[in-house]
Amino acid sequence: MPSKEEIRSAHRIERAAFSPAGLEAAGAGIARHGLQWAAMVAAGERSTFAAYLGVGFEPPTLPLLAALQGTGHRVLLPVCGPDRTLSWVFWTPETDFVRSSYAPIEEPVGEQHGIEAMSEVAGVFVPATAVDLSGNRIGQGGGYYDKFLSGLDAAGLPLPAAAVVFDGEVLPAGSIPAESFDRKVPVAVTPSRLTQLM
Repeated sequence: MPSKEEIRSAHRIERAAFSPAGLEAAGAGIARHGLQWAAMVAAGERSTFAAYLGVGFEPPTLPLLAALQGTGHRVLLPVCGPDRTLSWVFWTPETDFVRSSYAPIEEPVGEQHGIEAMSEVAGVFVPATAVDLSGNRIGQGGGYYDKFLSGLDAAGLPLPAAAVVFDGEVLPAGSIPAESFDRKVPVAVTPSRLTQLM
């Protein structure tokens, strides 16, 4: 079985080959299927979702953020802190971004909230470079989201989570090596579909 880093590197190479038009189409599909999942977990009600801004060759999530906000949901985006911690800022289309001090991402500017903000969240969209049908996920390698998802469990807030990936990044069951600190995700949102993983 390939290592996580080998799988991550292979998918990053494939992502770099996407054209601007391909990324635009992917963003539209991710928004459509992300909204479908949001409607399911929020039971059709307006709610709050934790998400993230896809940058570089990541699956584009800005259309999803706009679609969530445009249908009446509130959106929280992460800010990376020391010791792989995340805090959260409410996002609107007017929100400014700055480069993170801790990770290669763009972060929202605004009042930061701790894990207590998750008490009003219906679901979490998490970044990934690949997932498999067993629910295993490969992130970007920083460990922020594994720690965050573990913290939700410890706080008694086991929220529904969906990984956002490209279509070719949903792998057969058992393709991704799992470690004790990894947290499985039950759903994948891709440009063409919503996939139940476990």
